[in-house]
Amino acid sequence: MASSSRLREITLSKLEKIVLVEQNPEWGVEYERAATVLRVTLGSVVRELYHIGSTAIPGIVAKPIIDILGGVTNVDELDRLTETMNAIGYEARGEFGIPGRRFFTKHNEAGERTHHLHAFDVGSNEIAIHLDFRDYMRAYPHYAQQYESLKQALVAQYSMDRDKYTEGKSEFIREMNAKAALWRQTGE
Repeated sequence: MASSSRLREITLSKLEKIVLVEQNPEWGVEYERAATVLRVTLGSVVRELYHIGSTAIPGIVAKPIIDILGGVTNVDELDRLTETMNAIGYEARGEFGIPGRRFFTKHNEAGERTHHLHAFDVGSNEIAIHLDFRDYMRAYPHYAQQYESLKQALVAQYSMDRDKYTEGKSEFIREMNAKAALWRQTGE
């Protein structure tokens, strides 16, 4: 029998409609607000915070969810702050499919997702991968436009299935991650 948190994960994945919207200049401001609250709340546990995801890539449509990447002293220390995170509206979701990650979601009063926090131990390769992808999309807008087109096609087909939408982006993301890693190493 599946645990209640796994059932909630499946239910959220299957019932939340995926909506893409035009780039909003307020997303950067909202990231800064959220990062300030997280820094104050988490204190010395959080070492670095970054705005990632499509809301951090200029000129492309995105789900209106602010993705925040955090480097923490130790994810086990972050686990001990789950109640503190709940108090500021972030729900702990565990690793949520990526070993070593701690994933948190935040919703507004209407129940819509507004923020994600993806936290890893400082020095985790996952941090570099996420930042490289973001920076590569910023440096090469034609790839960002390809990503946008792919997302639009997927949301047209899978607007009520977050898992299939995410799976549909996987190959493109893997390809871009490889290009971005090479770009970081060689500058090309």
